[in-house]
Amino acid sequence: MADLLSTGVSGLLAAQVGLSTTGHNVSNANTDGYSRQQVSFAARAPQAQGQYYVGTGVDTQAVQRAYSQYLNTALWSASSSKGRADAYQALTDQLNNQLSGSSNLQASLDTFFGAVQDMANAPADASARGVLLARAGALASTFRALSGQFGSLDGQVQRQLTDTVASINSDSAAIAKLNERIRSSTGAQPSDLLDQRDALIKKLSGEVGISVATQNDGTLSVFVGNGQALVSGTQSYELGTAPNAYDATRLEVVDKGTGAVLSGRIGGGTLGALLDFRGNVLDPAQNQLGRAALAMADAFNAQHAQGVDLNGQLGGDFFTVAGPAVQAASGNTGSATLSAGIADLGALGSQDYTLSFDGTAWNLRDGSGAAVAMSGTGTAADPFLAGGLSFVVGGGAASAGDSFRIQPTRNAAGSIAVAITDPNKIAAAVPLLGSAASANTGTGAVGALTVADGTDPNLFTASSIVFSSPTTYSIDGGAAQTFTAGTPIVHNGWSLTLDGAPAAGDTFGVKANANARGDNANALKLGAVANLGVLDGGATSVGRAYGQLVGQVGSAGSLADDAAKTQTAVYNQAMASQQSVSGVNMDEEAANLVRFQQAYQASAQIITAANTVFNALLGAFK
Repeated sequence: MADLLSTGVSGLLAAQVGLSTTGHNVSNANTDGYSRQQVSFAARAPQAQGQYYVGTGVDTQAVQRAYSQYLNTALWSASSSKGRADAYQALTDQLNNQLSGSSNLQASLDTFFGAVQDMANAPADASARGVLLARAGALASTFRALSGQFGSLDGQVQRQLTDTVASINSDSAAIAKLNERIRSSTGAQPSDLLDQRDALIKKLSGEVGISVATQNDGTLSVFVGNGQALVSGTQSYELGTAPNAYDATRLEVVDKGTGAVLSGRIGGGTLGALLDFRGNVLDPAQNQLGRAALAMADAFNAQHAQGVDLNGQLGGDFFTVAGPAVQAASGNTGSATLSAGIADLGALGSQDYTLSFDGTAWNLRDGSGAAVAMSGTGTAADPFLAGGLSFVVGGGAASAGDSFRIQPTRNAAGSIAVAITDPNKIAAAVPLLGSAASANTGTGAVGALTVADGTDPNLFTASSIVFSSPTTYSIDGGAAQTFTAGTPIVHNGWSLTLDGAPAAGDTFGVKANANARGDNANALKLGAVANLGVLDGGATSVGRAYGQLVGQVGSAGSLADDAAKTQTAVYNQAMASQQSVSGVNMDEEAANLVRFQQAYQASAQIITAANTVFNALLGAFK
C-alpha cells in the first residue's frame, strides 16, 4: 500500500505544479514580454515484481518557457527598425509643419515683391516706400523665425539625445544585473528572469540598433555600432554625450569610458533616428534656408546698389546678412586662424566643409568626406577658392592635424535684417542715362548701363563717346580705344554695353539722371529679382531655392511616413509570430486548468483507495 500511496502522492504533486504553472500563465497573460510556461513530466522508474514491472508514479521534470531564439531576435530587429522609423517620422512631421505654418516664407516673398511693384508704380510716394520697408522687415522676420524654429527643433533633438542615452544606460545596467542573477541561478533556468531580460533587450533595441550574442554561462552580451559593448556578462558600459569638436553647443554620442565619438556609427532605434535626422534632414534644411537668405540679400543688394535714392545718393545695402561661419576644432594645437567669405554666390552649395592641415598642405573635404579641389595659396592676396568660397589662413603656424569647419550658410537666415530705416534711401531710380545721337548711322544702341565703381568721384560727370570707325572710339576727346562688340566700355565708374554695330561718326552720351525722384527704372529691376537666377550658376532664383527646401523636407517626410507604415507592419508580423509561440492562449490555459484539476482529483482518489485497502488489511488481522 505504501507504493500505491506514493504513486498517488506523486500524481498529486505533479498536478499541483501543473495548476500553479497554469495559474501563473493566466495571471501574466497581459504582462509585456512574458513567455508562456510549460510543465514536462516523466514516469518514475518502475519496480520489478517477478516477471513484470509495476509503475511507481510521475516526476515533474521541468517548468520551461515556450521560446524561440530566432523569433525573439527577429522581434528585436523589428523593434529597432520601428523605433527608428517612428522617431524619424515624428521629427520630419514637425519640420514640415514649421515650413507650412504661419511663418510661410513663400507668402512673405510674394508680399515683399508685391510691395516692390507697388513702389515702382509710385516711386515718389512716401507711403509706398514705407510699406516696402515694412514688408522687407516682415520678410527678414520670417527668415529669422523659421531659422529660430529650426534651432528649437535642433534643441529638442539635443534633449532627446541626452534622455535616450540615459535610458540606454539604465537598461544596459539592468540587463547586466539580470545576467548576474541568471548566471548564479542553480538547476533549471529561471524563466521569469529570462523573460525580464528579453523584455529589456526588446526595449533597448527600440532605443538603439544592437546586436546580441549568447555566452556559454547563460549571459547575453549586447553591442552597439561597430562592436561597442553595452553589456558584457555582468558588466555594463555607459554611453555619454559630449560637445562637438567644432561646436561646443552641439552634442555628440560618445563612449563614456574612452570618449570616442560614436555618432557616425550608430544606427537603428530612436537614437539612430535622432542622429540621422539631425545630420541628413535638419542640418541641410538649415543650410538651404540660409542659402535662400544669402541669395535674397546678395541679389537685392546688388541691384539696389545700381540705383539712386531720393537724395541723389547711390543705393547701399538694403539687407544685412551674416557670411560663412568658421569654427576651429577644439583639439587644434597650432595658432593658425581661418576666415572665409563668399567669392561666387552662383557656385555656393548648401553643404559644410572641413579644412585640415596634414603638416605640409591644407586639404578641403565636404560634408560627406569627399576631397574638394582648391585653387590659390590661402593668403589674403591669393586666397583658397572652392565651392564659391574663399579661405584666408592667417595668424601663426598650423600644426599637423589642425582643422576648421566652415558653414557657409548656416547662420544666414537667422541674421538677415533690413539695413535701411529711411524710406527716402530706397534706390528706385537709375543713376545714369545713356543715349544715342539721332544722327547716328550705325545700328548701335545703348544696352546695359551699370555702376562699376560707386566710389569714382566722376561717376555723375557727363561723358561723350565718339566713334572714329566701327572699331575705334574716344571718350571726351581722349585717346583712341579699341571697341569689341559685346565688351563693355568702362569709364568714370560706369560700364556701358552697346548693342548692334556702331558706324564711324556715331556718338553716344552718358549723363546723370536728372529725374531721379520720378524714375522707377531701378525699382522695376528690383522687382525682377524675384525671378532672377542667382544660385547654381544662375539657374535658381530665391523663390526656387525656398521651393527646393520645401521639396527636400517634404520628400524626407513622405519617405519617413512610408517607412513608419512599413516598419509597423513588419513589427506587428514579428510580434504575431513570436506570440504564436510564446504568447498565453486563454482557451488553452482553461483546458489545462480543467485537465490538471481532474488529475489532482484522480490522484486524491488513488490516495483514498490506498487508505481504504490499508484499513481493510488492518481489519483482517483483528
